Amino acid sequence: MLCSVRPDGRPHAVPITHVVVDDRILFAIDHKPKTRRRLQRLVNIESEPRVSVLFDHRSEDWTELWWARADGTATVSAEPPDIASALVERHAAYDQKPPAGPWIIVSVDRWQGWIADRGGV
Repeated sequence: MLCSVRPDGRPHAVPITHVVVDDRILFAIDHKPKTRRRLQRLVNIESEPRVSVLFDHRSEDWTELWWARADGTATVSAEPPDIASALVERHAAYDQKPPAGPWIIVSVDRWQGWIADRGGV
């Protein structure tokens, strides 16, 4: 889940199809249907590039719960970055139709998380 801030200061969260490579998170604007062309996440990053990406695992067995948050700075590129192949390899749907972009890389400054069976991390 990408968490960003709208230009008017309101929060905005949207699911993303991503890959993590070292301390970088990559996602792209792909062929899935969108409600409009100028996506709010791109407007937000242009206005305020500091973002968070939230990952979590839910389960009826609460000993399996965990979450992680990556805080960092997002950049947008029209050209695929050096780690674009990792995104395509991770998601089978991209084999047939890779994302056209734009591409967004979050350079992670801080990781934080919690794991249920460890009492937190």
